[in-house]
Amino acid sequence: VLAAAGAFGPMPSMRDLENPTLLQTSEVFAADGTLMGKYYREHGNRSNVNYGDIAKPVINALIATEDIRFYQHSGIDMKGTARAIATLGKGGGGSTITQQLAKALLEQGSKNKAWRVVEKIKEYIIAVKLERNFTKEEIVALYLNAVPFPDNVYGIRNASRTFFQKEPDRLNVPESALLVGML
Repeated sequence: VLAAAGAFGPMPSMRDLENPTLLQTSEVFAADGTLMGKYYREHGNRSNVNYGDIAKPVINALIATEDIRFYQHSGIDMKGTARAIATLGKGGGGSTITQQLAKALLEQGSKNKAWRVVEKIKEYIIAVKLERNFTKEEIVALYLNAVPFPDNVYGIRNASRTFFQKEPDRLNVPESALLVGML
């Protein structure tokens, strides 16, 4: 209740969640459609894509490695959370894709264990809000647009372009597995 009320720092409104402030890249194209350059601030090199513009193998690899019960829970996977607590994280993390998206939107990740517990509670609250207001497809797209890849590359479109010189809807199974493995 305290976390939801903002006692441990501001909580984003539904409007903020519907319009995430993830910094995006401004792209400059020549008349023939060739990308000439990009303008962005640090950690802002990202270009969003819609769910339909992401190859199915990327989505399958993401769900298989990060949240196998993604379509069965509503933001919090109690089995995964219990496993993570019981094994102290050695058996895998307990965060769902939705919780990881909440963490990215809240820009959290404290190394202080006590404060991290508070952050986790905030992530649970936001994850439930996300699940109530977005489709699973929208959550996957938001997640893949927000996550950092190696070499200061953010989002699936920039990762696909950087590492394979193609759009994310053209990625094959090995390429998809490699990109998701980088996460």
